[in-house]
Amino acid sequence: MILVLGGTAEGRTLATELVAAGVPVTSSLAGRVAAPRLPPGEVRVGGFGGADGLAEYLAEHRISAVINATHPFAAQITANAATACARTGTPLLVLRRPPWQARDDDKWTTTPDLPAAAAALTDYAAEAVVLLTIGRQGVAAFSAAPQRFWLRSVDPPDGPLPARAEVILDRGPFTVPDERELMRRLTVDVLVTKNSGGPMTVAKLVAARELGLPVIVVDRPPLPPDMQVVDDVRGALSWAGSR
Repeated sequence: MILVLGGTAEGRTLATELVAAGVPVTSSLAGRVAAPRLPPGEVRVGGFGGADGLAEYLAEHRISAVINATHPFAAQITANAATACARTGTPLLVLRRPPWQARDDDKWTTTPDLPAAAAALTDYAAEAVVLLTIGRQGVAAFSAAPQRFWLRSVDPPDGPLPARAEVILDRGPFTVPDERELMRRLTVDVLVTKNSGGPMTVAKLVAARELGLPVIVVDRPPLPPDMQVVDDVRGALSWAGSR
């Protein structure tokens, strides 16, 4: 039995390929999205109760390997998986899509975290319009910012919002023409996003480049040390086959 820590497009594709190959697989979803796209095979939703709970789950269900295909910003479950797998001797692989890379004609400001991204907005006037695409978590870091915000996420954002904020509920993938039109219609002055990587939401960066808009990009949290990492599903399938 392989446990896939999923919730991403890569996790769904990986589970689909494993099931098609006749490999028993359970996909674990955090449950933070109200209507997630479910992969084939067994699915469990919800947390494990920290590293201790995950270690108990691995032992109880005789998990032979874990593939962490969670979002690149899912730092807590990534740390818990590293601890639980080390404790139980369970092989662990991280499937992590490559980050986006800035081009010479991009106007990126990179920051290490969300509070730093919010601090970077002090360079913009109070009347500036910000398109915030960081998901529903972490919006509180921007709650004191004076700018006008458009918050786009799959589900309503958590925590306190900026005083001038409106929410757009939408799910990718997005196209460049649609993103370009959205930014024009909303008169966006700056885009704020996480460096999630992948094709589903990269269109916003292309649209911002074409419109000459600045982008504040939040870097990914670092992985725990000594992690074995692949950047695509093919690599994960090869690793699973070797087990």
